[in-house]
Amino acid sequence: MQTMPSMNRRTFVKTSGALGALAVSGGAAGGALFKGSAPVAHAEAADEIHWSQCNVNCGGNCIFQWHSKDGKIQYMETDNLGSTDLQARACLRGRAMRRWLNSPDRLMYPMKRVGKRGEGKFERISWDEAIDIIVEKLKTTIDKYGNEAIYINYATGMYSATGRVPIQRLLSLLGGYVNQGYDYSTHMLQAVMPYMYGSASNIADPKTGLHKTLGKKATKFSPYDNVNASSFSEAEAHSDLVVMFGNSPAETRMGGANAVWDYALMREAVLGRGGKIVNIDFRLNESSSGHPDEWLPIRPGTDAALVSAIAYEWIKGDKIDKEFLDKYCVGYDDDTMPESAKGQNKSYKDYIMGTGYDKIEKTPEWAAPITQIPASKIRELADMIASAKAPFICQGWGSQRHTNGEDTTRAICMLPILIGKIGLPGTNTGQREAEPPTYLVGKIPFTNPIKTTLPVYQWVNAVDHGHKMTAKNAGIMGAEKLGSDLKFIWNYAGNCLTNQHGDINYTHEVLSDESKCEFILVWDTVMTDSAKYADLLLPDAMRSEQMNLQTQGYSEYYTAVVVGTPAQEPPGECRSNYDVCADIADRFGLKEEFTEGRTHDDWVEYLYKKGAKADDKMPSWEQIKEQGVYKRALEPAIGLKSFRDDPDEHPLATPSGKIEIYSETLAGLNDTWELAEDEVINPIPVFSEGFHGYGSVTSEFPLYCSGFHHKSRTHSSFGFIEELEKVARQQLWINPADAEPRNIMDGDMLAVKSPVGEIRIEAKVTPRIIPGTVGIPQGAWHKADMFGDKIDTGGCVNTLTAYKPTPLAKGNGTAHSMIVQVSKA
Repeated sequence: MQTMPSMNRRTFVKTSGALGALAVSGGAAGGALFKGSAPVAHAEAADEIHWSQCNVNCGGNCIFQWHSKDGKIQYMETDNLGSTDLQARACLRGRAMRRWLNSPDRLMYPMKRVGKRGEGKFERISWDEAIDIIVEKLKTTIDKYGNEAIYINYATGMYSATGRVPIQRLLSLLGGYVNQGYDYSTHMLQAVMPYMYGSASNIADPKTGLHKTLGKKATKFSPYDNVNASSFSEAEAHSDLVVMFGNSPAETRMGGANAVWDYALMREAVLGRGGKIVNIDFRLNESSSGHPDEWLPIRPGTDAALVSAIAYEWIKGDKIDKEFLDKYCVGYDDDTMPESAKGQNKSYKDYIMGTGYDKIEKTPEWAAPITQIPASKIRELADMIASAKAPFICQGWGSQRHTNGEDTTRAICMLPILIGKIGLPGTNTGQREAEPPTYLVGKIPFTNPIKTTLPVYQWVNAVDHGHKMTAKNAGIMGAEKLGSDLKFIWNYAGNCLTNQHGDINYTHEVLSDESKCEFILVWDTVMTDSAKYADLLLPDAMRSEQMNLQTQGYSEYYTAVVVGTPAQEPPGECRSNYDVCADIADRFGLKEEFTEGRTHDDWVEYLYKKGAKADDKMPSWEQIKEQGVYKRALEPAIGLKSFRDDPDEHPLATPSGKIEIYSETLAGLNDTWELAEDEVINPIPVFSEGFHGYGSVTSEFPLYCSGFHHKSRTHSSFGFIEELEKVARQQLWINPADAEPRNIMDGDMLAVKSPVGEIRIEAKVTPRIIPGTVGIPQGAWHKADMFGDKIDTGGCVNTLTAYKPTPLAKGNGTAHSMIVQVSKA
């Protein structure tokens, strides 16, 4: 039943050094790093084995094999089934999951707030009282404000076929809730790329501001498929050059069921046949440091300036593919501009060559002081890409997570577009590597009767002044405006109320005002910073403490499904959210509609059987219960291949059916949306500085600052595991050239100030970061006296990020766009 990729994993471990060891290290090696977690000797093997998965948001869903005795987990192995070529082995943080399951910090009982919001003061109550409170608050909110006052906050702390969907199903039966649009990972990218590569339902009408539907036949854009991007396995097979913008799988996607494994296979193959890999990043990241080919240090947020200079060299040197641009694209030059913009020097070529827009030629000399990449190196890179037979251009999601990210993500895509290297073997579209298209099981179904959708980063504004937010001034989708301020927030398995959101100090001010959001329900496993803002705090049973079902994640290019049984009993009074939601539904007289006569475990069986019926390769229900895991490899994918092969039969879902380098729709939105004076929606992919981007440093805040993903955490998940923090400490990266004049030494405690907040964090003095910029790992847990000095001793980067949604997406661009001062504390 299993087909596997070609490389032997044992050979991979020998050849791939530190990166490979981190990605695929075995149980003994992994366990030894954590106090008390070394494997039990075989002579004292535990009685039972229970399968599960790592359900956090890194994209892997790597496989756990729990060994239990007397109803308690003793130790964990990971995937050791089948060929070693395809084993979804957990990374080191995943192997620390037992520390989470059995943490003394686990929430054990329902609690209600007794102090101020944000103080974290609670008292224990019964489940009956907790359910009474939820029912009463839901009734009051719906009766007084309507269902558009209810919002399920963005959260990614737990992925499962039966995860947060019981809440969505319950609230849908009660009349619905405001939908979440986009996500924190790809906010700017999801909003703007449909205007370039197309989407059937995510193009805004400039006249009304409302999103409209284009032809259903057309190819649609998503960052989570294999239609709009090529797989790393395709690069492994055919590419001779891989250029990565801000993409580090060794940090963002660790583990054997994650993209770091695909990346390693691709790297060995490309280098093995004489190819080259270039990493463009403001840090020498983990993906390039272990096996460096070439690192191009770049000032964060200036990728579009680099691309523009490369485009200049190609146009000047006649290296662009004019035939491809004329056939497949709109807006490269005046030949294919829409009638509304013809003859006005508004094309992409006009921008690059200085004959339109700002009248500046985008030469390498222009880009060098912006990017900090020498002009000679820019020309060298331009020649390298243009001469490659199958260049694989890709970008991580950090590049778009800037205040100019809506321009940046499109700009990077211009590299393969300009030379016609899209839809061909070994090439990519400029987007992140493809994700698996095959999901073997679905989730518990629900249909929300409310279509109003809020851009996810806008929820704080919706609490503060939601009734003023419209399609044209706030990016509301599915309706002309938001019907109400948000009055009831349901936060399940997530830390985005504060920790993973922007400008924690401002968010605190909004949330602590109880006249605004009137009720906050938090449901989690430990006391996160977000949980401190709960009016009602509920303890969740973890996936390994109940029957669990999940397909593969969204990362390594294979597909799988795991059906696991409880490895131990939930502690205290922790309960599954399905069972509690069923009790709430019962109070509303909707239990039968909610459950359809099924228990939680019945739903697991139902969903698995439904998936198996649609996929005849899957084991039977009886077989999967016995073996726990099913997996198989997938064929490589070439992004936009069908469009390249036959653009008439497989058009893009843009107004023209083509790649829109110039978007007439975006030009219309810039003219009709209500934008601030410093906001622009650009119709072509330009370099724009952005808020707190290039050129914004001052004498008070003289350094640029960017966040980045960290190996000890998945966002903020695992952020309280002491052993992991000791292995990979929370440290600010600073170049020696910036550290020396500040008398900063490695290990010093630093004070970091931005215009909106201040943190304390340890110094890591290293040449692995570009001068003039400091980097802070995102996800560290915020620790501050919010009713005192508000200085964050936990080193959470979102204490420093200003809350300013981007012009088009209304997204979290400030996540990587900051200005700061750094000094010894």
